[in-house]
Amino acid sequence: MFDALIIGGGAAGLSCALMLGSAQHKVYASSKKIGIITHQKTSHLQTAVFNNVLGLAPETTGASILENGKQQLTDVYPHVLQIEKEKVLELQATNDGYTIRTNKNTYTSKLVVIAVGYTNLMHIKGLEQYCEPHPRAALEKDRIWLKNTDHLITSNLYVAGTLAGWRSQFAIASGSGAHVATDILTLWNGGKHAKVHDKISES
Repeated sequence: MFDALIIGGGAAGLSCALMLGSAQHKVYASSKKIGIITHQKTSHLQTAVFNNVLGLAPETTGASILENGKQQLTDVYPHVLQIEKEKVLELQATNDGYTIRTNKNTYTSKLVVIAVGYTNLMHIKGLEQYCEPHPRAALEKDRIWLKNTDHLITSNLYVAGTLAGWRSQFAIASGSGAHVATDILTLWNGGKHAKVHDKISES
């Protein structure tokens, strides 16, 4: 049983995983089991190149961010379990949270974050009732979102990134994933607002 399972290894999903992982030394998060299903094939980062993102060197490719992001998560927060080469097929609510079925395995988690792409090719059984036309994309592009209020779809089910209704910009998707992570940390912290900052050590 995971305490939090993230579905999707793009900008929003990896940002969410990094933020949750960074709280490992907080009392309220130290014992939490966190996982991410790092499916990336539908991520628009695969063909992206960035010149307008603060902190990224010009000509940084989205493909390199996808790979480097997974490596960063492995190197810095190895307690976050990365599940690779699996595609989520179904999500089902239970009394204890959710059951997540992939093409290879079945997992359970107390809460779930959906952070996959916003194309109409997103087919996860159990989410159909929340799918609507994307409010910030041209109708002819046939994009979708999962209807939510401040990233929360329903109890213990979150959505992040473009699928949450945000515009398709790397910085926005990353921020959305971090936003969801801090909401989860706040939940784990008994409702007291939580965030994680790293600082340069003073000598």
